Amino acid sequence: MECKEALEQSNGDQQKASDILREKGFAQAAKRSDRDTTQGVIEAYIHTGGRVGALVELGCETDFVARTPDFKELAHDLAMQVAAMSPEYVGDGDHPEDDTRPAAQIDLLAQPFIKDSSQQISDLIQELAAKVGENVRVVRFSRLALAE
Repeated sequence: MECKEALEQSNGDQQKASDILREKGFAQAAKRSDRDTTQGVIEAYIHTGGRVGALVELGCETDFVARTPDFKELAHDLAMQVAAMSPEYVGDGDHPEDDTRPAAQIDLLAQPFIKDSSQQISDLIQELAAKVGENVRVVRFSRLALAE
């Protein structure tokens, strides 16, 4: 029913209808952002050569969502992002105010995605949350590197 309404609003333009549905999904995901995320996965990534590694805890509301391929893929991509870009904070306002470095340098959620720089990490998380119908969030992460 929602697809039909979106097509009617866009006068039959499928791309505009898709954008309308995506925005609607983001709005619904924002309403769920205060729900507890007690389930999820911890994903590890070790870069080739074993000199850099990362752990990411990606949380969701149910174990059903945590077992989906999309959720696992996002967790893996986030671990790769942490290993490659060395963020220091998740980015939910959790860094000190006196840190004047650009958010895209130190906040994971503000960084451009390493596989597609036209998207931010926060956009990827919102898209998955809209798709699965649950709150999805990065709980924490850790990065390790030899000689750092």
